[in-house]
Amino acid sequence: MYYLDPITVMSQPTQSSATRDAALAMDGEAFRRLGHSLVESLATVLDGISDRPVTSGNSPAALRDLLGRDRAMPENGDDPARLLERAVTLLSEHSLFNGHPKFLGYITAAPAPLGMLGDLLASAINANVGAWRLSPMASEIEAQTVRWIGELLRYRSDAAGLFVSGGNMANIVGLLAARAAVGRRWDVRARGVGGRDARRLKVYASAETHTWLQKATDICGLGTDAIHWVASTKDQRLDVAALRTAIADDVASGHVPMLVVGTAGTVSTGVVDPLFAMADVCREFGVWFHVDGAYGAPAAAVDGTPHDLQALHLADSVAVDPHKWLYAPLEAGCVLVRDAACLRDAFSYHPPYYHFDDDHGTNFVDLGPQNSRGFRALKVWLMLQQAGVAGYRQMIGDDIALARRLFDVVSTHPRLDACSHHLSITTFRYVPEDLAARWHEPAVATYLNTLNEALLERLQTGGRLFVSNAIVHERYLLRACLVNFRTSAADIDAIPAIVDEIGGAIDAAARPAMLA
Repeated sequence: MYYLDPITVMSQPTQSSATRDAALAMDGEAFRRLGHSLVESLATVLDGISDRPVTSGNSPAALRDLLGRDRAMPENGDDPARLLERAVTLLSEHSLFNGHPKFLGYITAAPAPLGMLGDLLASAINANVGAWRLSPMASEIEAQTVRWIGELLRYRSDAAGLFVSGGNMANIVGLLAARAAVGRRWDVRARGVGGRDARRLKVYASAETHTWLQKATDICGLGTDAIHWVASTKDQRLDVAALRTAIADDVASGHVPMLVVGTAGTVSTGVVDPLFAMADVCREFGVWFHVDGAYGAPAAAVDGTPHDLQALHLADSVAVDPHKWLYAPLEAGCVLVRDAACLRDAFSYHPPYYHFDDDHGTNFVDLGPQNSRGFRALKVWLMLQQAGVAGYRQMIGDDIALARRLFDVVSTHPRLDACSHHLSITTFRYVPEDLAARWHEPAVATYLNTLNEALLERLQTGGRLFVSNAIVHERYLLRACLVNFRTSAADIDAIPAIVDEIGGAIDAAARPAMLA
């Protein structure tokens, strides 16, 4: 006699019909009604985004109270229409809107509406773009999108690569590809970086490189001591002579130079490293050349931008973030490589439970660290076609021109000090007129740093303007980064008055106590 396990019996559907009664199920009519309602609500939010504060400025405690600080997960379900309506209210009234025309902080773009709809479509299809067999059309769209990005950046028309979560992961994938290529001498994948025949792997970058590099060397087992921080010139670009010396010294010491990192648009000020000269050094010593173009690489499509951006095609790998200067909704990072085999050497494994040996399709599981992969490429694929190369050149060029306009209008203001402009990043600071001639005095320099730090805090929570900060030559600066197709000249022209008003109020209250 056959006996059913009690757990199996309890899990059997209780209804006799062919339709299962599942708590998350929804018929087409209900989905259509909810979807239409949600799109209407979001369209209203987008139409009025310029009239909203950039951010609500709520404290964490206030937001936790709104959600119900001690609320337990409900035992019984709720009406999906009511849930969506509440979610729209919570998010529209208590978020920071990086699509606001006066959001100029960090490097997060205003998201393109077509990209938003692309994410909805991608979620509905729910393709697992790890294996071609699981996602045939999605895999082909991702491969085509990677190639198109390579063309837009003037990297390579036959670029290989894949989509990842963002710049950190795109750069880490590039580093791992370099590690696999250099580590073939002792099978680094099997024996690790500390294997019996291993030698110390070294990485080279300037101090202006984004902190992804520390994360990458840590995660990948090299250790942060593997980084050789190369000196920068006065203009914050990597010193090529110092790079050549550092590599030669490491070779003489028995180390293995593994990776040189060039930055196409530093995070603080937007400076582009001397990529052509760095590529020459890498060819001379046989070192993998990786370019962190997470922010600035798309500017290679625009005439008149720094000439070194045209050196991207010389790199072995390039990281770029479509959710930065290609205006895609989060998340969308991308890594490009000269040869897909480099990624397979770093990531491919074939256990017996994978049956993905498709003759002609790309299995992205072999090219990166993820197995299950969302369809990030769809929104970018749609947007690249909507705008075309010409549209992107125009939008990126406009951002650069507006950043330059900000530098110019700040330069004419009596209490604002314009400090730098590179690509679409402008840095400046508030300096009271009576302190302008004394900024080099130690006490005044310290006070100005403290004043501008307090000013940034007020700007980031006040809702009228959102910028970030940079520290250059020990000066605390306000930093405006434009990757925002909604920002206009009128928005830029309004900035000096906002900064002056708030800076003046802080100075009036703080100076008597801090600078007698």
